[in-house]
Amino acid sequence: MKERAIKKKLLPLLREDDLDHILAVVRQFPPHQVISSLMSSLYQVDERVKWHTVTVIGQVMDAIARTDMEAARVIMRRILWNLNEESGGIGWGMPEALGEIMAVNRQLAAEYAHMLVSYMREENFLELPALQHGLLWGIGRLAMVRPELILKYDGDGYMALFLESPDEVVLGLASRNFGILRTREAAYHIHGFVDSRQPVRLYEDCRLIDTTVGELARQALARIE
Repeated sequence: MKERAIKKKLLPLLREDDLDHILAVVRQFPPHQVISSLMSSLYQVDERVKWHTVTVIGQVMDAIARTDMEAARVIMRRILWNLNEESGGIGWGMPEALGEIMAVNRQLAAEYAHMLVSYMREENFLELPALQHGLLWGIGRLAMVRPELILKYDGDGYMALFLESPDEVVLGLASRNFGILRTREAAYHIHGFVDSRQPVRLYEDCRLIDTTVGELARQALARIE
């Protein structure tokens, strides 16, 4: 099946509620043939499509890496390029995809976790708050499965900067990540956010949930303390 035909079939599929069914259908295609269409679906405004795409990309990349690691590396470099200013794009959805891929595949995580962390560092810093939301989600997703990789590259240290952000959603997502990592040093700052009613739309356990910065802060403190 040609890429255009695959893309035409994928978009309505990704709008469905049943993620298990989506994954079952996607697995019927050769992984190499669907990855480009999935990458473009990361830019969709529809939150359900975007987040289903993130989950599916993780599974497809795992399938590619298990049979052709070099091909998987090429795709990882392509995702990283989309976050480069020289690419001419914004990179929407790319940090989330990186976090999901590395949460699923250990080898890709070992090779590329340092790059995800690098987007919190001065020389590679993502300035747009919306991209920071995606980055912090990706960091959190990887931290849930492989926290040692975030800590290995001093991700907790670089993430401390986000606790001073003027963007409240950034505060909530950073707090959540420190809770996942159980970083006691962050608790003092997180206490300052527990009363925030700023809404946060969070993708967790393959579903979208509505919460607040204050709730994320309280959950983080419960993990830490």
